[in-house]
Amino acid sequence: MSVLGALDMYNIPRVCEKCGGVMIFKGVGEYHCEDCGEVAYDDYGKVRGYIEEHKGATAAQIEAAVGVPQRTIRRLLRDGRIEIAEGSKVYLRCEVCGKQIRSGQYCPECEVKVHRNLEAKQRELLNKNTHGFGLDQGAEEGQRRFTREN
Repeated sequence: MSVLGALDMYNIPRVCEKCGGVMIFKGVGEYHCEDCGEVAYDDYGKVRGYIEEHKGATAAQIEAAVGVPQRTIRRLLRDGRIEIAEGSKVYLRCEVCGKQIRSGQYCPECEVKVHRNLEAKQRELLNKNTHGFGLDQGAEEGQRRFTREN
């Protein structure tokens, strides 16, 4: 998913519902209208605000209170933007080893392994693409590519 696709998924307010002005991002999911000063929140801001006041709330409770779908709440958890409260009976699972985690996709150990594998693949691709400009893989260095015909 593209970055813009992920941002649209969080229902970012772009136009003020009160006056039609442009909403300016102020941080932590909060937006202010540049014309009238109206304050609005994206899904992240709504969820975070609710969690700060109601520690340990479940996704169902958050959905009922602020209207953000549980699917979006799970996406916020997987993106590492929010985390499950300590002592909760419900956890996410690492996508590699299955270990219980509070946010993200991987436990710390698997996160390191995944990133090392990605870096190794990037290095391998980089090394494959370092042949000279216009040379075939079988071509010898110094070989003429073109000959002039008079």
